[in-house]
Amino acid sequence: MAFACHAVGDDQSISTERAHFVLVPLMAQGHTIPMTDMARLLAEHGAQVSFITTPVNACRMAGFISDVEAMGLKIQFVKLHFPATEFGLPEGCENIDMIQSRDLLKNFIEACAALREPLAAYLREQRPPPSCVISDLSHWWTGDIARELGIPRLTFNGFCAFSSLARYIIVCDNLLEHVQDDNELVTFPGFPTPLELTKAQCPGSISDCRMEQIRKNINEEEMRCDWIMNSFQELESLYIMSFEQITGKKVWTVGPMCLCNQDSNRMAARGNKASMDEANCLQWLDSMKPASVIFVSFGSLACTAPQQLVELGLGLEASEKPFIWVIKAGDKFPEVEAWLAEGFEERVKDRGMIIKGWAPQVMILWHHAVGGFMTHCGWNSTIEGICAGVPMITWPHFAEQFLNERLVVDVLKTGVEVGVKGVTQWGHEQKEITVTRDAVQIAVSKLMDEGEAADEMRMRARDFGLKARRALEKGGSSYNNINLMIQEMGRRTNASG
Repeated sequence: MAFACHAVGDDQSISTERAHFVLVPLMAQGHTIPMTDMARLLAEHGAQVSFITTPVNACRMAGFISDVEAMGLKIQFVKLHFPATEFGLPEGCENIDMIQSRDLLKNFIEACAALREPLAAYLREQRPPPSCVISDLSHWWTGDIARELGIPRLTFNGFCAFSSLARYIIVCDNLLEHVQDDNELVTFPGFPTPLELTKAQCPGSISDCRMEQIRKNINEEEMRCDWIMNSFQELESLYIMSFEQITGKKVWTVGPMCLCNQDSNRMAARGNKASMDEANCLQWLDSMKPASVIFVSFGSLACTAPQQLVELGLGLEASEKPFIWVIKAGDKFPEVEAWLAEGFEERVKDRGMIIKGWAPQVMILWHHAVGGFMTHCGWNSTIEGICAGVPMITWPHFAEQFLNERLVVDVLKTGVEVGVKGVTQWGHEQKEITVTRDAVQIAVSKLMDEGEAADEMRMRARDFGLKARRALEKGGSSYNNINLMIQEMGRRTNASG
């Protein structure tokens, strides 16, 4: 099978002959999508890739797989049987977004760990042999496979360097151990710039005794590994350098990986099949003025409570700005749909597009009509917004999202807070309205209206968008990092015979 190779000299052509990367994503859309981008980038730079997945997740990636095959990229998709029922999960439950209760998360992670022997058996037979394993942070068990094969394991956790460093300090310093009040401010010692969050806003603040051993396994294994991050030097060089100094580990910044999807077909093929017609969406965007539309989307796992969605919708209506709103409410969606049908959709039909389910986010963000992004601050969405060069309204929910908010608002200065104080934990039902329609309207006005502050924010956002694109162009920092990483892993393989 032919594959694309960006040659950078004889050294690379020698070392990539046997450079074989094994990618093991966590089966959750926010973790899998950047890994598909990584696979494409590695293959385009001349490496061979084995992408580990399961039958259900392979079906979700059908568009990506077809695109890869059409391009002739050297990516092999390895579909392992996922032992769902053996671990108390429903048949076919092969992705975290299919879990009905947070109580089943432990079962899911343990089912993933049961892939250890089938994966090891597969890799023992591969020619050329694997050069390294790149796996999600939660797949600690892949470290055992890598050591058995005598190859490195690189950790990918989907965080930026800013949030990775903060999380590392939380874990290594037991920062939350003696903090009793969820609303107490926690200061991060050793962080290169001032940083404070409440305990509840810190990743790992929710203790679950059932997950304690898994957390211990993950933390012990990550101390042994170098890291791959979906970021770039020009965005957060201080935090990348600090992370390397504090951890003693190498960080390979190879992002923003979403930029490997430059044409509209690739953008639409990422993730699940869209819940609407992409052509209709583009036609609607084409009818809008440049930088006039606010795009609202809270990612693949956040299911906002119906009453909060109603308040958000009324705030968008009051703002009088054009908007695209992606709505996910899980099993509570019928309540939201009933409210939409009571008059909201009719009132905003001339300036509002509502998408119920999955949306082609990158395709929308990069359209010239989009001038702002209201986001939950998951890192995939945040880096996609940075690449698009649009300012953001931050609405974090859980995990490291409050850290990403601080990076966007305080460090990059490319966003405004909507004012979220409380945490909406994944898998727990939100009970109350935490953000009012007035707060939504004010935040949209700050972002989208004229004025010196808004103009400066938009200018900074555009500047970071340009730097993001340059990082992955030939000669850019991330482009060079990908080549250097392939060379190093290829040399190790050749040296070991």
